[in-house]
Amino acid sequence: MSIASKIAEINAQLPASTRLVAVSKYHPADAVREAYEAGQRIFGESHVQEVTAKYAELPTDIEWHFIGHLQTNKVKYIAPFIALIHSVDTEHLLDEIEKQAAKVNRQIPVLLEVHVAQEETKYGFSIDSLRETLKNGGLVAKYPHVLFKGIMGMASHVDDDATIRAEFHALSSFFNEAKTWVPTFCELSMGMSGDYQIAVEEGSTLVRIGTSIFGERVY
Repeated sequence: MSIASKIAEINAQLPASTRLVAVSKYHPADAVREAYEAGQRIFGESHVQEVTAKYAELPTDIEWHFIGHLQTNKVKYIAPFIALIHSVDTEHLLDEIEKQAAKVNRQIPVLLEVHVAQEETKYGFSIDSLRETLKNGGLVAKYPHVLFKGIMGMASHVDDDATIRAEFHALSSFFNEAKTWVPTFCELSMGMSGDYQIAVEEGSTLVRIGTSIFGERVY
């Protein structure tokens, strides 16, 4: 089955309110180009060196999303062009994004990563800490060159659909609550190849799908 066919099949399952982020990390530019020719415009990457190389080589109307753990010392390399950073997990990282966004005179769109999964290895803010930070408006006011677009989260890596649904539901409920304090919140990024159907049912606006489109990683 071709990349184009896989993209068409996934898009056919998504409501109009949910967009596909094709996760192209570890896959060559040729695979991205094939997806692009099938009409896909949003691609997700998780390594700075890889996304900057692809940005330089591929069509300029691609919307590059950064979805991996982002180190502060790498922000400057993607600040000029990145369309959305999904994985903002600390205020320290926000400090650097603000600094680099100001240098290139743009507002960088971000999602705040929320930790709801059982695994300790997952990054992100807790719902309780973020609730307090967002409620008083201080976080948003502190970063004029950051555009707060919503939240991102990952469910536990388990086979239990009930657990996955409960975690996505918690994210969705918090997102709807947070929208009342942050008017620019409009994106809820949750769901990957193995669980995106549940994520969509729970209100995801962005699903991050790689393996189901491109197959196993190439490099």
